[in-house]
Amino acid sequence: MDQYSSNNFREPEVNSLKDYIQLIRLNLLPIILISLTGLFVAGIYALNATNIYKTTTVLKISKPKGGGILQAPIIQEFSDWGNDRFIANEIEILESYTLRSKVAKALLDTFALSQDEERFSLIFNKSAKENIDPSNFSKIKRKLKYYFNKVLNYISNQKEYVEKPVGPVKSISELVGLFSKKVSIEQKRGLDIVNISVESPSPKEAVLIANLYAEKYEELDLHYSRMLLVSVKEFLEGQRKDKLVELNLAEDAFKSYQAQGGVIDLSAQSKVLIDQLANFEAQKNAVKIELTISEKSLTQLKKQLDEQNPKLKDYLESLASESYLKSLQDQIAMMETKRDLAMSRNKSTSTQKQVVDDYNDKVSELRTKLDEKIEIYKAGVFASSPEEIKGLTKKVLEEEIKYQAYKSSYRELSSVVKDYEERFNQIPDRTIDLARLERKQKTLEKLYILVEEKYQEAQINIESIPGNVVIIDGAILPEHPAKPNRMLIVLVGLVLGVGMGVGFAFVKNFLDDTVKTPDDIQKKNIDVLTWIPLIEGIESGYKEFEFIVAKRPDAIPSEAFRALRTRVLYSRAVENGLKTLLVTSCAPSEGKTTITANLGASFAQAGKKTIIMDADLRKPRLHNVFRADRQPGFTDYFFGESTFEEVIRESEVPNLYFVTAGTIPPNPSEILGSEQMEAFLEKLRDNFDIVLLDSAPIIAVTDSEILSRMVDGTVLVVAANETETDLMEKSVELLRHDKGSFIGVVLNKFSYKSGYGNYYKYYYYYTRPDKKKKKS
Repeated sequence: MDQYSSNNFREPEVNSLKDYIQLIRLNLLPIILISLTGLFVAGIYALNATNIYKTTTVLKISKPKGGGILQAPIIQEFSDWGNDRFIANEIEILESYTLRSKVAKALLDTFALSQDEERFSLIFNKSAKENIDPSNFSKIKRKLKYYFNKVLNYISNQKEYVEKPVGPVKSISELVGLFSKKVSIEQKRGLDIVNISVESPSPKEAVLIANLYAEKYEELDLHYSRMLLVSVKEFLEGQRKDKLVELNLAEDAFKSYQAQGGVIDLSAQSKVLIDQLANFEAQKNAVKIELTISEKSLTQLKKQLDEQNPKLKDYLESLASESYLKSLQDQIAMMETKRDLAMSRNKSTSTQKQVVDDYNDKVSELRTKLDEKIEIYKAGVFASSPEEIKGLTKKVLEEEIKYQAYKSSYRELSSVVKDYEERFNQIPDRTIDLARLERKQKTLEKLYILVEEKYQEAQINIESIPGNVVIIDGAILPEHPAKPNRMLIVLVGLVLGVGMGVGFAFVKNFLDDTVKTPDDIQKKNIDVLTWIPLIEGIESGYKEFEFIVAKRPDAIPSEAFRALRTRVLYSRAVENGLKTLLVTSCAPSEGKTTITANLGASFAQAGKKTIIMDADLRKPRLHNVFRADRQPGFTDYFFGESTFEEVIRESEVPNLYFVTAGTIPPNPSEILGSEQMEAFLEKLRDNFDIVLLDSAPIIAVTDSEILSRMVDGTVLVVAANETETDLMEKSVELLRHDKGSFIGVVLNKFSYKSGYGNYYKYYYYYTRPDKKKKKS
């Protein structure tokens, strides 16, 4: 048994690197075509892709520190908590619809003022389709000019030729949606720096949008930072106007009363009482305004805290109203009121200073106790508060305590004012009207002065509070486009093309279950006798090349048939040698008749007296190969219409004879399985050295299976890239019967040039002599 034979026990099929390389070589042409297609498409896309310019503005965002009316943080380290979360929140604001709509409106306003269409691109709706008609000729001409300039500019590395946009401008909502794709906002890791990057076909438009983003965000940040102070200022402004009107009315009423001949002067005691009452009433009203401001601020802060942690808001309210804190605040308010009363009653400078110092000491002692208690509460609250809301918690707690302190002061002052009003009502009736008018006028005058001071303070505080945003770098006009990377596009197109080509090869191989190489046969535990290369010219209809051993004995296929002859002779040990050989195939058109004829010629050239019998009684074709008539043939001899000598014909090749099929019978299987067939075969065996039988395909009919039990050996022909693997295995299974005549498989129509390396070397070995002849 030779190198092509093997035992029936092979290792399971495993794909090696060699198999994959072979697969690529077999499909090299489609892979190259698909790769070139991908490269071409990528090149066209890269050439026609619009240049995109990118610019970036850099912002530094700091956490708010407070100030003015809001006051600076009591514990400094709290201001740095949750900084990353703060920046993340600010990025969400940058990506919000509110900010984007502001930018879109400003962008449209800028275009409306400039009307410079060359400067803009994204704001326009471009037409999706232009019909080719005379009215569109100018547009088509402009398009061609655009692409022509684009190629020239790309080659000369000049600036992008920007096409004049087509169509009306987009709406604000459309631009807002577009910004989500064209604007990217990123934080630099570990820093308070945020980059706003904008992409646009127009470099000037990209710069404009980036700068508008930074400006509008800076404005919005200032609005949010000053929002609490602005609400206080607006409240004070309203109070200021109201008190001014009330003061003017009071003064007019006082002057009118005097002009009408009322009491011109009051007693000294009444004047002192009026001054004291006016002072305390003014203080009371001032505290009421402070209380209202504190209540407004507290309401806004509680609303923010309630959105994040409602339970914490309720806890802070109960904490600020704790009885001990309330008691201390009431005592402080009472001491301060008594101090003011003592100061208003005692006019002696030394006595007044001593009284004030005593009350101040008591107030200072009470405030120290209050501050210590507040610090304890703060530590407990901050320890249990989430990191991201500690700053807000601190503000709420401070405002709650301040609010409660104002309430205590207001209650004490209300009590004092009530006491003074009782004394005021005891003024004689003849002076009471004038006293009331003077009291009201002085009270409103002092209150107005207080409100005016608070209003001016609030206005200064608003202007003094800086924003949390600093524009580090404005957007710079880009000189070169950021996209597309044309070389990368072409490279990706090539890689994708190669990938798709290789993928096509693997998918094709997966779906294609045909036999392609000798290894495909051996992997199925089937012996391969040899492979026969595709005979040039047969596929084009030149049948004269079919009998190639006789026509061109020096050709590569002729040598392959000689190799087949040798391996058939030594394939198995048979008594008296192998004399009868059956050649069949799995399905029609696989080349079994061509194989039989050329194998017979090869035996004849080796000096063997050989005869070929056409045993395909259904679709015989052997007579076409030898260019002879089909009759008389085997069936004519079988039915006694011709003699043995008449059906034996001699071919053009010495020592080669053939028997045609003859008249096609209605029952080929019965004829081939008869005793007469066995007798005819035995007679051929006695008269010839080698007997070859060309039979019908084994899957289609049972003729070959019957004949395989009468011969010394059986060869199965399969066609490369045509015969299905399952069909081959089924055919071999039918031929491997108890008679054991199956020798192996011949792979026909095998393309050795695209095969594995060893097959190509075989081809090269037999073509090398021809090259030497050409040189000589």
